[in-house]
Amino acid sequence: MRPFWIEQALFGDGDLAPALQGEQRTDVCIVGGGFTGLWTAIQAKQRNPALDIVVLERDLCGAGASGRNGGCLLTWSAKFLTLRRLFGEAEARRLVLASEAAVDHIGGFLLEHGIDAEFRRDGTLYTATSQAQIGTMDPVMRALEAAGIHSYHALPREEVARRSGSARNLAGVYSPIAATVHPGKLVRGLRRAAMQMGIRIHERSPMLDFQPGPPAVVRTPCGSVKAAKLVFALNAWMAETFPRFERSIAIVSSDMVITERCPELLHAMGLVDGVSVLDSRTFVYYYRSTADGRLMLGKGGNTFARGGRIAPVFDQRSPYEAELTRALHGFFPTLRNTPITASWNGPSDRSVSGFPFFGRLEGAAHIYYGFGYSGNGVGPSYMGGQILSSLVLDEDNAWTRSPLTQGPLGLFPPEPLRYAGSIVVRNAIRRKERAEDENRTPAWIDRQLSKLANAAGKSDKA
Repeated sequence: MRPFWIEQALFGDGDLAPALQGEQRTDVCIVGGGFTGLWTAIQAKQRNPALDIVVLERDLCGAGASGRNGGCLLTWSAKFLTLRRLFGEAEARRLVLASEAAVDHIGGFLLEHGIDAEFRRDGTLYTATSQAQIGTMDPVMRALEAAGIHSYHALPREEVARRSGSARNLAGVYSPIAATVHPGKLVRGLRRAAMQMGIRIHERSPMLDFQPGPPAVVRTPCGSVKAAKLVFALNAWMAETFPRFERSIAIVSSDMVITERCPELLHAMGLVDGVSVLDSRTFVYYYRSTADGRLMLGKGGNTFARGGRIAPVFDQRSPYEAELTRALHGFFPTLRNTPITASWNGPSDRSVSGFPFFGRLEGAAHIYYGFGYSGNGVGPSYMGGQILSSLVLDEDNAWTRSPLTQGPLGLFPPEPLRYAGSIVVRNAIRRKERAEDENRTPAWIDRQLSKLANAAGKSDKA
């Protein structure tokens, strides 16, 4: 089945780019036609229009994570403490500012190229849905303010309830630097813009194997591409394609439901714009309205993959549809009689650090990769394009010098310990969430969870 967003996007853009046929040559071959691959191709072409670029996509552009996320275009500001711990104050500050700039870069590109991706720059609201969650954002807000990059401000409780549309949200902080988009229309719009720029895209062209060269040669069922530079932008599919990355990410689902159109009800609840709302759980609930008057709600941390393999369940209706529907009705009791149009899920590539990482495959100077967005890729994938295009163009800049280009910042335990540990950690997190919902002190669960997270190689949550 196709996820809801891609089904909608294909109604107005159902043409397929031709599959690769015969032997071809190019300056740059990019394997993967999602946000990262397309932004890399577009940004490299913008800076060097003479560059010949081929993008290979095994299915349709956007059929992977890029077309099945929640469409929340967020920054890295809420992760400033972790960025600072990993990379130091100066680089953390630069990356937060770059992630904020990416919001407007994406909006500007869409406007320039006439792409209607339902871009709404209405900000984001981080909320607390229990007493235990109140104040969890205070340390990062203080650190951002001290660094001079503070875009958040706390809202009164009644304002939080009004802006979020739900009295279940007890407190919250708001930042105007965020947006929501229709991810299917965004990725298909990037595909169209890339082809208009002269970038050659071949869908239904899965990579069978490749020879590193140089030059690198990528072989597909009906052809091959010989390229001076090669980029792998496969995200969650990197682990099953390259076993060397199996312990670099944990593949976990993010599951979503979306309602039928109900604009009058949403307006009455206060959801009158495109603000995204995220609570303060470890595996957050996130929701937002759509431009056509629907309500989408999702939650990560549900289905874990074994050994980096993408299981069939990731291409089906969400196994957690009933649980998500109950959560939606808990936030919005007035939607109990509004039908659910669709549910879906998709694989998220969670890294140990919680941030994507980039590098050269096996140290080869002409082969690059980037993945590990950890559930926040709509905006940061633009930054991924900045990094990979800079590497492809052999530039010496802040992106090529960034520690993000040094490969994974840690490894998960090997199987079967990783899978078993992930399930134990997930269950402990859920016990903690239930305790918070019931306003019980979950200190013993926190201690247990910390031990399990350390054993599983999970980074701390800032």
